[in-house]
Amino acid sequence: MTGETRGLEAAEISIGKLLTSGDYEFVIPEYQRPYAWGVEETLQLLSDLTGALDRDANEPYFLGSIVLVKSPNSPRAEVIDGQQRTTTLTLLLAILRDLTDNEDLRRSIHGLIEKPAIEWDNQPASPRLQLRPRDNQFFYEHVQTVGSTSGLVKMSDNAPETDAQLGLRNNAQAIHGELKSWDQERIKELFRLIAGRAFLVTVSTPDLNSAYRIFSVMNARGLPLSPQDIFKSQVIGAIPEHQKQASAERWERFEEDLGRKEFGDLFLYIRAVKSKTRAVRSLLQEFPEQVLNVYLPNNGIGFISEVLEPFAKADINLLAQDFQGSEPEWRQINNWLKCLSQLDNDDWRPAALWALTTHGEDPQFLVAFFMKLERLAAMLLLRRVYATPRQQRYMELLKQLTDGQGLDAPGFELSELERTETLNQLDGEVYLATRLRKYILLRLDSVLANDPGASYDHSIITVEHVLPQTPSEGSQWRKDFSDEQAKYWTHRLGNLLLLNHRTNSRARNYDFEVKKEKYFTSGKGVAVFALTTQVLSEHSWTPDVIERRQQQLIDLLADEWELSG
Repeated sequence: MTGETRGLEAAEISIGKLLTSGDYEFVIPEYQRPYAWGVEETLQLLSDLTGALDRDANEPYFLGSIVLVKSPNSPRAEVIDGQQRTTTLTLLLAILRDLTDNEDLRRSIHGLIEKPAIEWDNQPASPRLQLRPRDNQFFYEHVQTVGSTSGLVKMSDNAPETDAQLGLRNNAQAIHGELKSWDQERIKELFRLIAGRAFLVTVSTPDLNSAYRIFSVMNARGLPLSPQDIFKSQVIGAIPEHQKQASAERWERFEEDLGRKEFGDLFLYIRAVKSKTRAVRSLLQEFPEQVLNVYLPNNGIGFISEVLEPFAKADINLLAQDFQGSEPEWRQINNWLKCLSQLDNDDWRPAALWALTTHGEDPQFLVAFFMKLERLAAMLLLRRVYATPRQQRYMELLKQLTDGQGLDAPGFELSELERTETLNQLDGEVYLATRLRKYILLRLDSVLANDPGASYDHSIITVEHVLPQTPSEGSQWRKDFSDEQAKYWTHRLGNLLLLNHRTNSRARNYDFEVKKEKYFTSGKGVAVFALTTQVLSEHSWTPDVIERRQQQLIDLLADEWELSG
């Protein structure tokens, strides 16, 4: 048997036997995400069960699988996949228990929710399922306690303290609303179905990493367990018992503030900053080796305080772009971050987070840093440098930054070839480079406005042609441009501008004077973008005008990005 499958046990077992056999004491570990099923998922589960009930009195019903971390010598079973279903099933059983007026049936149902006390052996009653510490007491008091669900369904919106608790209240109301009109016999039959004819496949392994691999293959209905959940389990496990809950809540606040996807990406950025190398293996393999193992197994709090917290706070500020301060530099920093956020990749983010975590109180340094970083990022974008060499360039920069070279790091500098190729891209058919065109024009607009990021707050921004792509027959465009001239200039920088409203396909072909009046201005008759105002100042639109404007715009960016020498 391989190391990946050693200790693996799998069995198909009914819900009733699973909960009452004594072989399993289900625990939702702290590193799991909170209970998150909503009313839709809950009612779907109830619908599936009632559908099975109505079809055939003897038909088994398969509920899916549950993946557990469990030692063969202990009943403690940490639920890796199956939290949402097991919690919702317990909630459903609790409502059935509280709706029946048959005392024997109530006792039988409650036996699946709570293990009875054994007086002669001095063993108190204990719940069959324990949620994460933050929600467990609420779950016990309002779900697992006999008679408690009648209060839960009437609970106000203000009483739950977490989203998980509010979800339990909402789902209880939904289930109760469906079942409250059922007669006693149908309630009994649904309980019998759940306890005797509903089956789960339990997959148990004593090893967390093995459980995660199994989960990754088997997961279908559940909410995915991600690498950061695994790291959380390791970090919280390395914290003294009396500090575990507060540390877990601290971790969860950062996840809530950033959102689950961004929080997961944060670990990629941290790994890059700490290792200063491109990722070549999975995050699950590299992050412990390159970052986490410095703090494990004895200093989980150190990881949270020294690594997670400063990087999470920096990332929150990076995303919000809302630095506050009396110095004008803070506004400039926000605008540089808005500018960088327009890029089509996030490979610049580790370097940005390095700066924010190491120089977060030095706005003058940050302004100079982000100006240099944007220049580098723009060059890589315009030259269409693909992911591997682009990431290598940023990693070399990070090495130089962490070596103390700061703003003088050679990685910021552009070679003569890089400057020349960037200028050539600007002089080409920019509109056809869909990944580049909006960034270039927004950047130009910010230069004209003397304010990086100034034009980036509009919900709709479109890149438009002045000379249309398909001029109408008989139009002034056909008189002013030969076919060859139109072909050459249509998609170049000098013929493009920005609008902050949806386009009108008919208006695109208006002659220049009409287009200026009806298409290039807002409803109040003014242009929002500096680039567009520049076009409105022209009395005509001819090849000579475009050529002049083309050179002016390229010169502006050449000066801004220091491309000329």
